Amino acid sequence: MSDEPIELRDALASFTALWSPRVVTRVNDYDVRIAKVEGDHVWHAHDDTDEFFLVIDGELSIALRDSGGERTVELPAGSVFVVPRGTEHRPSSPTGASILMFEPAGTLSVGDRHEAVPSHIDATTGHALG
Repeated sequence: MSDEPIELRDALASFTALWSPRVVTRVNDYDVRIAKVEGDHVWHAHDDTDEFFLVIDGELSIALRDSGGERTVELPAGSVFVVPRGTEHRPSSPTGASILMFEPAGTLSVGDRHEAVPSHIDATTGHALG
């Protein structure tokens, strides 16, 4: 990790792959990841951790399934949302977005439980930036 400030615009400009998070830095045992997204991710759940989302640019929708049924939260640029551990969710963005996520290092991008992973989704624990 860098001991210099990291400009998120430059970090985001360094890659083009969608749904393929990059680890920007670490805080204790947590990754700070950025990703470019467009279209739909897969329904998935992280059994042991919450997942923090910050929308840097664009708009992100997160569909949620829990004991109360199904609902969708809409996140414009500048919004944050935490998906509680164990909650099935599916992020999506019809027009594209740049997001920042905060989760324990080693957390798989498609969760512990997920549906079939299509080729446009990178099942990863995050790639190095640069």
